[in-house]
Amino acid sequence: MPRYNLRINQQRHAVEVAADTPLLWVLRDQLGLVGTKYGCGVGQCGACTVHVNGAPQRSCLLPVSGAAGLDITTIEGLDAKGNHPLQRAWQELDVPQCGYCQAGQLMTAAALLKQSPKPTDADIDAALNGHLCRCATYVRIRAGVHRAAEIAAQDHQGKKV
Repeated sequence: MPRYNLRINQQRHAVEVAADTPLLWVLRDQLGLVGTKYGCGVGQCGACTVHVNGAPQRSCLLPVSGAAGLDITTIEGLDAKGNHPLQRAWQELDVPQCGYCQAGQLMTAAALLKQSPKPTDADIDAALNGHLCRCATYVRIRAGVHRAAEIAAQDHQGKKV
């Protein structure tokens, strides 16, 4: 079995799995990082979204052989204490209903906010297009992204003062 060296949430991990094993299963089954969810297995729902070199990517489609040497961030690595502006906004606005899709939604929204600190509704809709929420909390998700942008701006101003 080949051995792969992965950098996940700023920690190094060595795993021995088949080259075509999806990163999703390495995260969940080999490393115990179960925040990344299995939804569809074909990259259509977004539940398994992680950051790869800072960009959102569906981990069910990325073979571990393609992930070696890349910087991977899972929902556990967004902020372990839950202090990321998105995590705070999600709690404040009670965004999720069942929560199953939320890790993928949060990871994609985090990448959006990094690129666009004050996204419009159209920006949010475009970034999260293709993420399926079975509970249809899309309006609350959009509100959560806007609130996270406000929180991030307030945090940034607080650090300047």
